[in-house]
Amino acid sequence: MTSLEPATTAAAESATPPRRRTGRPEWLPAVPFYAVCGLLALLFVAPVAWLVVSSFKSSAEFAQSPPTLLPTTWSLENYRRLLDAGLWQNVTNSLIVTAGTVVAASTLSVLAGYGFARFRFPGKGVLFLIVLSTLMIPFQSIVPSLYVILDALQLTNSRLGLVLVYTVFALPFGIFTMRAAFAAVPPAIEEAAIVDGAGSLSALRRVLLPIVTPGVATVALYAFFTAWNEFLAALIFTTRQQQYTLPVVLANLQTGAGGTLNWGVLETGAVFAALPCIAIFLILQRYYVAGLTGGAVKG
Repeated sequence: MTSLEPATTAAAESATPPRRRTGRPEWLPAVPFYAVCGLLALLFVAPVAWLVVSSFKSSAEFAQSPPTLLPTTWSLENYRRLLDAGLWQNVTNSLIVTAGTVVAASTLSVLAGYGFARFRFPGKGVLFLIVLSTLMIPFQSIVPSLYVILDALQLTNSRLGLVLVYTVFALPFGIFTMRAAFAAVPPAIEEAAIVDGAGSLSALRRVLLPIVTPGVATVALYAFFTAWNEFLAALIFTTRQQQYTLPVVLANLQTGAGGTLNWGVLETGAVFAALPCIAIFLILQRYYVAGLTGGAVKG
């Protein structure tokens, strides 16, 4: 009977379901932990919530002194003013330019990162350093050259021209990120796919891409924020109202009569600009918590 007791105890322990991990240290009580997390979340959410609520104030309420924290009368005046100014055309321009930049930068970064991580060719290290060195070049110093090139190709006042410029901006970071992502994948995974008859591109598309999804999501987010929030290139390379992106047209509309700052339009425009960024981040954030090679190799 005595010899069976340890086995019985071990069986009972193994039958006990594992405790669910909540990310909270076991020595920390639950109430203080969640209270601190709630305060930190409120600290980050409060400015965004205040921005959205303030966008419903009227111009008269923005001008009154002392200012009010919440609108006394909820008004859609600022939203109507932006829509009457043709904001949807500028939002469409930003969406098209941003989508093109994300697709182009992600595709080229994946292919280039895969090449740098898996293939051997003369001058690979030097070429990679040259790509990274472009991060140190200030954009303002190459504006004249870029304008001459785009003008020669008849790509000024063109959404395609902005896509090309933004893609060039995003590529160095994207290539660096994807090279690190592919280098962290065990070569045995790709070799097994090649043994089964898959080519390099087929192995990349079917086997490696699902594993490096967090890296692709990082590159896509970086390219999205680069293109969506960029102001200077869109201001210089586009001179027609119909081709302006959202940051440029908001900079033009935020100035009221006599050069005063129109706070209502400014905050409402910030809501228009922030909502897509928040939505995209919430959609892609789950890829950051996924392991890079989690579940790829078993045994």
